[in-house]
Amino acid sequence: MTPAGTAGATAPAGAGTPAAEFPRPVPVPDERSAPFWAAAASHVLTAARCARCRSLAIPPDQVCPHCDATDPEFVFEPVSGRGRIRSWTVVRQSFLPGFNAELPYLLVDVELDEQQELRMIGRLLDGPDSPVRLGTPVRVAFEDLADGVSVPAFVLASDPGSTGGSDSTGDSGSTGGSDPREGA
Repeated sequence: MTPAGTAGATAPAGAGTPAAEFPRPVPVPDERSAPFWAAAASHVLTAARCARCRSLAIPPDQVCPHCDATDPEFVFEPVSGRGRIRSWTVVRQSFLPGFNAELPYLLVDVELDEQQELRMIGRLLDGPDSPVRLGTPVRVAFEDLADGVSVPAFVLASDPGSTGGSDSTGDSGSTGGSDPREGA
């Protein structure tokens, strides 16, 4: 993926514009990531499947991270968007323009159900005070940033068996996690 663009006009950093007035950056798809972002715009989470070893990858790279094929011929396919929290952090200070209005927010590292170590990082839309633990079930949701631009995020899932599919409702439920360990 190429560096992120922004929605709307922006002033250069340090130009006297308060940070809260900067628009939030939006993804700028490149040839390799375009299918992922096109699906996300329709609120569908996809992963790239290697034609050589059949493993999934997010994001796809020049080389398959599983079999090291240099010609993986990745094909994007929908995934459930269900997973479990592996780690998290509360972001209290923005180092990028456009995120000050979102502070504080919770970033989660999620292992998706489709494959061991198939991981994504995204915002947890339930808020920074959400009761998260290692293994807490989540499901994908989408943040609509601009016309035709949506970014995958996550919401708490009430039950591992009913984590639903891809939607953008932002509905939250209890953590339902059975792992007693506290996380970061």
